[in-house]
Amino acid sequence: MSHPVTYWQSATSSFMPWHRLWLLLPLLLMLVAPVQADEVMQLMPAQSNESAAPASTLPWWFWPLALFVTCFFIGIVAVPAGIGGGTLFVPIVGGFFPFHLDFVRGAGLLVALASALAAGPMLLRGGLANLRLALPLALLASISSIAGAMLGLALPANVIQIALGAIVLGIVALMLSVKKSEFPVVTQPDRLSSILGIHGVFIDGASGRSIDWQVHRTPMGLVMFLLIGVMAGMFGIGAGWANVPALNLLMGVPLKVSAGTSGLVLSMVDSAAAWVYMNRGAVLPMIAVPSIVGMMLGARIGARLLNVLPGSVIRKMVIALLLFAGLRAFMKGTGLWV
Repeated sequence: MSHPVTYWQSATSSFMPWHRLWLLLPLLLMLVAPVQADEVMQLMPAQSNESAAPASTLPWWFWPLALFVTCFFIGIVAVPAGIGGGTLFVPIVGGFFPFHLDFVRGAGLLVALASALAAGPMLLRGGLANLRLALPLALLASISSIAGAMLGLALPANVIQIALGAIVLGIVALMLSVKKSEFPVVTQPDRLSSILGIHGVFIDGASGRSIDWQVHRTPMGLVMFLLIGVMAGMFGIGAGWANVPALNLLMGVPLKVSAGTSGLVLSMVDSAAAWVYMNRGAVLPMIAVPSIVGMMLGARIGARLLNVLPGSVIRKMVIALLLFAGLRAFMKGTGLWV
């Protein structure tokens, strides 16, 4: 039987280069999200008008430019830190920009989706992402992300802000406490993973070794990704921060394969949840386009800095940013800091 990566390459070799598909995303947004701001506000829940920020006296171009610059720096930091851009985008933009949180979450999903689409084909070619592992997890997470997106749009904005602050602070605690294992030892695969054929081989670029890997606790992993999908759709943060620990620590997938497969899962999960926000008119090109372009340009620089900057420095910087943004979101939702 042919290897899944080889089959993927042969099936897609005659189409447009996959690493350039993300360039079409801003154009797609302009075509599928032409709803004007005043029409969109009529589609939002009734409580949106109550929590909306007062009209700004700044020129219209200030906020798109500020979004571009902010996302540019987020992209630089997010790549060396090993987290999705949406994890930083939603709490920072939602807490410090005068946009309704529904618009921010819709753009956050597209920001995470653009990053995943740019990296996914390269990860597949390098053997760092596995289709047999990603597809069952992404299927369940995509279904639950749609439910999470619908739930998030139905809840009051202040409730989402409070829950978002709590989730971001939980991410900080997770980053401080979790120690990832580069090559987990799985002595015996479980029955479900054997039936699905979830195993593989990858070449570790650092050591040059050929690593055979297999997984266990597959039923627990499927349940975990159901919950991860709900959080991804509800908060628009991509949930890449949760994918890697679930794959690596729970299911026993090697760390590099976990990170690569996480990006592949994100591209499917975020696309499912993003259509819910588009259908509700919660995706504004004025917010989404500069955010995606800034994030992608920053991520290219961040990838080059990955081998230069100490990982501990970037990690501490991200933890500090998330802690501040999480406290800001929580206090904004409770009305303590408006």
